[in-house]
Amino acid sequence: MIPLRDSQPSRSFPVMTLLIIAVNVAAFLTELSLDEFSRNHFIERYGLVPETLRPAALVTSMFLHGGWLHIVGNMWFLWIFGDNVEDILGRWRFLLFYLGSGIAAGLAHYALNPDSRVPTVGASGAIAGVMGAYMLKFPHSRIKTLVFLLIFVDVADIPAVWMLVYWFFIQVVSGVGELGKQSVNEGGVAWFAHVGGFLAGMALVSVLRTRDRYRNYREYYW
Repeated sequence: MIPLRDSQPSRSFPVMTLLIIAVNVAAFLTELSLDEFSRNHFIERYGLVPETLRPAALVTSMFLHGGWLHIVGNMWFLWIFGDNVEDILGRWRFLLFYLGSGIAAGLAHYALNPDSRVPTVGASGAIAGVMGAYMLKFPHSRIKTLVFLLIFVDVADIPAVWMLVYWFFIQVVSGVGELGKQSVNEGGVAWFAHVGGFLAGMALVSVLRTRDRYRNYREYYW
């Protein structure tokens, strides 16, 4: 399933969401500008390597990506869900929320793969936090979604809570299915980083103060 847009309008311009997207794109273009040896060194230095965990890498790794599909997918999900979460938190609380979710995602990955020598990169954990917050705050929003059913493709309006619970379920099942299968030198999808980020986002948005004018925030529908 690929989300196309949501039914929840934003009452403020998503400055911080766009800034985060811009920083991710700039970092990715920097990666592309390097030769293969320099790029590998760059990823090794700024990616999250559990075996030699550096605290700074918990932040820098979430602004790096492994390819065009990786960054385009992540930034699209951030654009769909991030503007509304920024809308209720405000710009600077949203930035702290985003970084906190990403750090929690990195720590979840580290906890399950402490001996891994493979650099982990990507904003997926932080964006999973945004999705967790969106699910709590806008469960009845509807997501216009591109749905693939075998050889058929359709567009459906799906309640946000259904779509996001399904997405979370897939991350958990996929992560459990790969437990113990990867070696310390083998890469793959950091499923439990997604799980950790999603749960952290739900927790953080529950304790962070929302803007006063949004205390009685009402949802909109198509």
